[in-house]
Order: sequence, then structure tokens, then C-alpha cells
Amino acid sequence: MIFSRDLGIDLGTANTVICDKKGRVIIREPSVVAVDVKSKRVLATGDEAKAMIGRTPGSIVAVRPLQDGVIADFDMTSDMLRSFIYRSSRRNLFTKTRVVVSVPSGVTEVERRAVEDAVRSAGAQEVELIEESMAAALGSGLPVFEATGSMIVDIGGGTCDVAVISLGGIAACRSIKVGGNAFDDAIVNHMKKSHNLLIGGNTAEDIKLKIGSASSYDGEGAMDVRGRNLVDGLPKSVEITSQEIREVLAEPVGQIIAAIKETLEVTLPELAADIIDRGIYLAGGASQLRGLADLISKETKIAVHIPEKPLDCVAIGTSIKLRRAQ
Repeated sequence: MIFSRDLGIDLGTANTVICDKKGRVIIREPSVVAVDVKSKRVLATGDEAKAMIGRTPGSIVAVRPLQDGVIADFDMTSDMLRSFIYRSSRRNLFTKTRVVVSVPSGVTEVERRAVEDAVRSAGAQEVELIEESMAAALGSGLPVFEATGSMIVDIGGGTCDVAVISLGGIAACRSIKVGGNAFDDAIVNHMKKSHNLLIGGNTAEDIKLKIGSASSYDGEGAMDVRGRNLVDGLPKSVEITSQEIREVLAEPVGQIIAAIKETLEVTLPELAADIIDRGIYLAGGASQLRGLADLISKETKIAVHIPEKPLDCVAIGTSIKLRRAQ
């Protein structure tokens, strides 16, 4: 008897989340691979590899094999997935692995094929793709198979997918390469230009989490940031404020709001009326930026909701798709 193992995978630029068929998260780790440059051998994946970023000797490189929601390095992505799938459950020779994996709405057919091939190369026998916006809507509990309009905004690490969904299909959509990584990059560039301070991506992410916001909030403060002085090359510490970082994030946040408005502009009137009643739903890790939901609501004049587990919505949606496919 051959046992089947079903997995739903949210293959994200920043994080990879794997669910079982019942929607339970079994793997949630950064999409990072540490590689020995000389031997091309993978030394670590996930949390262990992320801890090495910016701290490795010259012979070891910690890289993100996915960029802007698509595969930038096929072999490393396959190795990373193989490691995650192996760790997700015990495996034996008589186990058949069936996988549903998410892809951004705007990817090409070649990029979709690359994702499918990478998952098969990692050990899956059956692979099915689902668009991230559809998976996020399923995972958020929206009535996507009913004759009513639902709007989902999935803001991940590399992409922002905006979609209006009705009767199991996407009625209008927009995908832009702006997400959590764009927030981090904006902070890194600001620290260079305004403070002559060189910081890494992990430090930028720390700043975003601690004092980053899209609109003003109670308890705003400041924090000390340490990095390398670009003038003399010595270690340096500067103090930055919540308001300063909010101004830095205004541009990428503005691009997300513009994408939402553009999608609403091409939405059928009846579906738009449904969205006004139900509201806009946010998913993805970057959707948790302080004040983002309030700012989107203010700009669109529509209520905005964030599900209980926004980071896991896409992965949970892939597990729902697994159950429906049976």
C-alpha cells in the first residue's frame, strides 16, 4: 500500500510556510540557503541560514534563491525545498508526495514551470499551482466560490498581489514587485544617504518591526541603529525616530495603495458594491506594518480587515485547495 503525503506550500520571497492537509503549519522558515562557494554544497537552510547572513567567512554565502516572488536560482530553490519537505514529516520509500504550491498572479508561464519543476526536483510526485491571491482569499475565509465580490491584498516579501475574486475566479487583479523587502531596502538606502551609515537587511527589518509605520500611532519613539560609518569605515551609532522611518516608507506604501485603487477602478460595479459591504482583506507578513490597514481604509473609504493569521493565509489556502482536489 502506497501512503500519500499531502503538503501545501507558500513559497515566498522572504519566508516559506508549509501546511499539512488539515491546515496545520509544520514548517515556517526564511527562504534562505547558506552555500559553500568552493564545493557548492548547501550547508544550511531556513532559520540557521538566515542567522549567517552578513556574518559568514568568504567561503560561505547566505543567499535568497527567490527574488520578487520568482525563482532566481533553480538549484538552490530545489535544495531548500528538499530540506523543508524532508523535515516536514517522516518519509519512507512507499510515500507519495502531493503538493499544492502558490505563485504570484503576475508570473509568466516560464516562471510557473520553474516553480513546478523545482518542487518536483525536491521530491514531489504530483504538483498543482495556485495563485497567491486565490490561496490568500481561501485562507482568509472569504466566500470565493459564491457569486459575490471579495477583495484580497496579499503583501509578501517580494510582491503585492491585489485581486477581486468571484465564483472561484479572479475578476480583476494587479501584481507589483513591492513588499516587505522593498520596505527594508528603502530603510537601508535612507540610512546611507541621510546618515552615512551602512546597515544590513536584518537591521533594516529590525527597524521596520520596532518603529516602522504607515501612519502615526500611539507610543511612537526612537531607537539607536548601529552600523558602519561610510566616511571613515568605523562602527557608528545614530538615533532615528518613528516619524523619520514613516516618511521613508511612504513611497513603497503609496505604490501598494495605488495598485489597490487601480484594481478597484477596473472592477465591475456589482462586485465593487460587494467589496464596499464586505471590506478589503489584507494578508501576508508585510500587511502587519503598523497603521497600514488604517491608511488604506482612509484612502479608499472602504473598511479594511486583517485575518487572525495573516502570515499563514496563503499556506492555509493551499491546504484547503488540497482538500477540495480530493
